[in-house]
Amino acid sequence: MAPVLVAIARDLDVPLTQVVHAAGAYFLAYGLMQPVWGMVSDRLGLVRTMRLSLLLAAVATVVSASVGSVLALGVTRGVAGACFAAAFPATLIYLGDTVPAERRQRDVTDLMVGVAIGTALGSAGAGVLAQVAAWRWAFVATGVISLALVVLLRRLPHPPRVRGDDGLLAPLVTAARSGPTRLVLLLALVEGGVLLGVLTLLPPAVEATGAGAALSGGVTAAYGVAVLGFAQVTGRASRTRPGSRLIALGGVAALAGCGVLVVSRTPVAGLVAAVLLGLAWASMHSSLQTWATQVLPGARATVVSLFAGSLFLGSALAALASGAAVDRGAWRTVFVVATVLTVPLALLATRGRRGWERRAPTEP
Repeated sequence: MAPVLVAIARDLDVPLTQVVHAAGAYFLAYGLMQPVWGMVSDRLGLVRTMRLSLLLAAVATVVSASVGSVLALGVTRGVAGACFAAAFPATLIYLGDTVPAERRQRDVTDLMVGVAIGTALGSAGAGVLAQVAAWRWAFVATGVISLALVVLLRRLPHPPRVRGDDGLLAPLVTAARSGPTRLVLLLALVEGGVLLGVLTLLPPAVEATGAGAALSGGVTAAYGVAVLGFAQVTGRASRTRPGSRLIALGGVAALAGCGVLVVSRTPVAGLVAAVLLGLAWASMHSSLQTWATQVLPGARATVVSLFAGSLFLGSALAALASGAAVDRGAWRTVFVVATVLTVPLALLATRGRRGWERRAPTEP
């Protein structure tokens, strides 16, 4: 949605901030539904949960392509976010249930390669569609691809069930009592506000300098390409380097990427920032994501769902908080705040992970 925010605002004749809030509705619903889908997947199974959520999301996404008001857009995108909320966390839980702990970071980064390719194609494609046709076709394409996945996922083997029948709320209580789990969830919340928040606002910030939708979408696509390349490097490094070092590297990259945008929002600056954010995502986020699968194995589905929920809740809060500044065109202020927040995020995540590595039990 990020590369078409400006095109939507023009087509619906509303301020950009209202469309940013509609994007925020997607992230908010995505985040809030994570624990719900986590509990559903424990009962329904991971593969069935992914297929059901993608089917419902496909319908909501296609409907959002036909709206005539920003209110309807916010509602339909919110429903789509609530439905898409199960897909990727269930995929991550699937890896946690089927891949040994010592190989998991590598496989998580491999998974991020697929995410990177999708991000690059989606961003570039949405920008081009907005410029040569209409922004609505980006949602139609997403819905069609989701339906195709519903069919393809029928071939995916069901993993062995590793969680018991202690009740719906028992995993939530266990997670709430775990100090390391609370730390991981807090870090995900801040990371979502910084990394996803900046990435959402990057295309309209570049467009504000006079660039077109296709060019701004291409800048965001560079982020996906960067994740694709850096994920390979991170996956190899994870075999010999502790997660705390990878988190520190990602924190430095995030700080540099946000700092670039404080200075300039031209397409070239946006490209540099996108590459640095890609490095941050491949290095820091993949390490935090892997940590989420390890920190409480007995409640993995719940913890991973809460992690994804915290991540996108942070992104939604960032979208809502930045609305007024976006309306005023105060892009520098937005990115200054993101830069400042990156410092405690990187320090706390690095120190927290290093301490956990020293005393973490070996996962069977």
